[in-house]
Amino acid sequence: MSAASPNTRAGWDSPLRRGLMLFAAMFLIVVAVGVIQGTASMLLILVQATGFALIALGLNIQWGYGGLFNFAIMGFLMVGGASTVFLSYPVNMDFWNSDGPMLLGRALIAFLVGLGLVMAVRQSHRIGITGTLKTVLVVLAWFAAYVLYRSRINPAAAYIEDTAGFVGGLGLHPVLGWLFGGLVSAVIAFFIGKISLGLRTDYLAIATIGISEILRALIKNMDWLTRGTMTVSPMPWPTPLPQALQANGMAIADSFVAARVMFLVLAVIVLVVAFVLVQRAYGGPWGRMMRAIRDNHISAASMGKDVTGRQLELFVFGSILMGIGGAILATFTQIFDPSGYQPINHTFMIWVMVIVGGAGNNWGVVLGAFLIYIVWVVSDPLAQLIFLNLSALTEQIGWGAIPEIDSRALQMRVFVLGVVITVALRFAPKGLIPEVVHRTN
Repeated sequence: MSAASPNTRAGWDSPLRRGLMLFAAMFLIVVAVGVIQGTASMLLILVQATGFALIALGLNIQWGYGGLFNFAIMGFLMVGGASTVFLSYPVNMDFWNSDGPMLLGRALIAFLVGLGLVMAVRQSHRIGITGTLKTVLVVLAWFAAYVLYRSRINPAAAYIEDTAGFVGGLGLHPVLGWLFGGLVSAVIAFFIGKISLGLRTDYLAIATIGISEILRALIKNMDWLTRGTMTVSPMPWPTPLPQALQANGMAIADSFVAARVMFLVLAVIVLVVAFVLVQRAYGGPWGRMMRAIRDNHISAASMGKDVTGRQLELFVFGSILMGIGGAILATFTQIFDPSGYQPINHTFMIWVMVIVGGAGNNWGVVLGAFLIYIVWVVSDPLAQLIFLNLSALTEQIGWGAIPEIDSRALQMRVFVLGVVITVALRFAPKGLIPEVVHRTN
């Protein structure tokens, strides 16, 4: 094997040196936040940033690897949170001791019967029914299935809400809830992808926005399953809570630090495992095929590649990480509140993380996730401090105090985020750590 040329070595060293410098700067920012706000606050930010990094990694699979405009991120985060509620929240004996399970069983049977009816009618061409008649029969089958299902689920939902409040959970370990959140997200993403991945670019973006709102509406209004706007709290942790450590004699301040460190270690392990798997996959033949489809799907299709099938893989894999990340965030905050999910926090900010970090580069996406989330969190108290000093100054010169400082400071988050992405696109249009594709002659 011939020795690498100086230009080749420079090509390898320059991105590496740039990445190391950026991560070192990120470390200094984290240390500064810890010094200013305290260790407990710093750990809180790091845990949540780790969850968002996992979500951003999922979006990078979809957008950075496949060029898929997915704006249904918020919907998958909600699915992950709701799924971990169902699996890890304590068992609700009021539900299991009532007629609720029997009524839900009947609703499930009605759903399966309706599904079987629709599938049977869709195969009616095998007995000679085609054209307009088949279309009419399929529509009638869907209508009959819907009426049959609603006739069973509506009384079941009303009964559960009146007697037990909601279904509750199964009391299993929260990590199993995280995995279940990824599994449910994968199933939903599969059906969404089968329907919408035939669309391209902006049309796919519009479709996924609608899908996200549908998922949010369903989760928010299914009070019998998710408690809806009444929220579910407290969610159990996979590691000891501060209260448990305090019961064993640990000081209050130390208990919060120790508990968050343990949760952070577990979240980092999940992120590292996902990162290694994704990195290895993208560095192999599968990754080369995905880059070819992303860069020119027409040429890839002409070479015999199943473009839609491979894009469906990307969509499902990315959604799994989004579901797991959403489950981690819901578990850490110990509350699942469907009303708390907002597009600016749970869709737009994820896109900023990927764009600023570097689409197609997993290291860049992780860096962008931590950087953007820290900027998002710190900009609020920093803006409050600036506004308070300005308010004191304006009072001294007779202009009066600045009103509603808290709400104004909160709104500054969006402004700061806009400035960050504008500067990043101006000076690093491909991201802080752009994708590096090594080609062999």
